[in-house]
This record gives sequence, C-alpha cells and structure tokens, in this order.
Amino acid sequence: MYFVVGTLLGGFLATQFLSNPNDIIIADATKAHLQEHGVIDFAGMLPSDVFGWDALLSVRGLIFTVVGGFLVGFGTRWAGGCTSGHAIMGLSNLQWPSLVATCCFMVGGILMTWFGIPFLLSL
Repeated sequence: MYFVVGTLLGGFLATQFLSNPNDIIIADATKAHLQEHGVIDFAGMLPSDVFGWDALLSVRGLIFTVVGGFLVGFGTRWAGGCTSGHAIMGLSNLQWPSLVATCCFMVGGILMTWFGIPFLLSL
C-alpha cells in the first residue's frame, strides 16, 4: 500500500513542481515526416493523434497497446531481462549475453523507427 500511495504522490508532485513548462522542440524535418503520416498534434510529449482516447480505440491504437505490450513482455522473457537490466547491469559486469541483447535492442529500435512506426501510422 505504501508503494501505491508513494507512486501516486510522487506522480502528482512531479507534475506540479518538476514538469517543464516550455514547449517541446521538434526538428522541422521530423514534424514534416510525421505530418505525412497524419500526426499533426505536437503540443505535448505524446501526440493525441496517436495516443488520445479516440486513437486508442482504433485498430492502430489496439496494435500499439495490445500487440506492443505483448511484444515487450515476450521480448523481456526471451532476452532474459529488460533493456535496463542488460544495458546497465549486464554491460557493467562484462556479460557477453548482455552485450548481444543490448545490440539487438538497438537494432530493433532503429528498424522499428524507420519501418515499423511509419507502417503503423499509415493504418
């Protein structure tokens, strides 16, 4: 119970006192690329075009949340740990499997950025 109350209290305090009031700066080329795929809201950290309630109840939103959540859990189990565990603890202990896992995380992230996200945004 302390954990739940602490999480809620910490989240509230962070949004009230630690949040950045300035607009997020996004490169013009990135904005143009996202606008080609229908993302036009750049007001916050998460564009409502992709993560708003209307978008979450669409096919694209279900793919982002359900399939994405499954892939995160499956990948964590298959890799024997999470990205932080491998990249921070595993690499600091010079573990070969953590180096391989971290390299695969990076390659997967790059591939998803250049091919997966544009495909999903076009749905």
